Amino acid sequence: MKALEPPALLHLESAKGWHILGCLDEALADLQRIPPEFQTHPDVLEVHFAVHAQAKKWVICMEIAAAMLDLAPERPTTWINSAFTLHEMKQTQEAWDALVTVQDRFPDVPTIPYNLACYACQLGRLDDARTLLKRAFQIGGSGYRELALEDGDLKPLWEEIKHM
Repeated sequence: MKALEPPALLHLESAKGWHILGCLDEALADLQRIPPEFQTHPDVLEVHFAVHAQAKKWVICMEIAAAMLDLAPERPTTWINSAFTLHEMKQTQEAWDALVTVQDRFPDVPTIPYNLACYACQLGRLDDARTLLKRAFQIGGSGYRELALEDGDLKPLWEEIKHM
């Protein structure tokens, strides 16, 4: 897909900034300023997803994730966001099923084994969670360990994570 150019790119960057600041209404307003022909661009949809996820509007996130699966299946974030939405909608087994099928396609993306570890832990599959966490730490570094020690999905493993 063609890269965004000004003014669409400028509105997208502004929306990202508002999102980072937690100003979701402003982020959405900037996204609305992007011309209609670019509203389905994967970069635009990813920011829409991030804004709606921060607002915990999971039905809208699922619609965006479905569109991304059609438009940009080559992006790991497409699969990560889709599975994350399912998990947040209390469909953790479905989240696992969706993400586990693409883990080998994106071997260098630490968020995939990390999220799979979260889902495995919530599904009571602690051995799988341990293995996946170790892989995420190996790929992604110590930042993932710090994140894991605060992630409620991984609470059953917090003591073990300190020593991984």
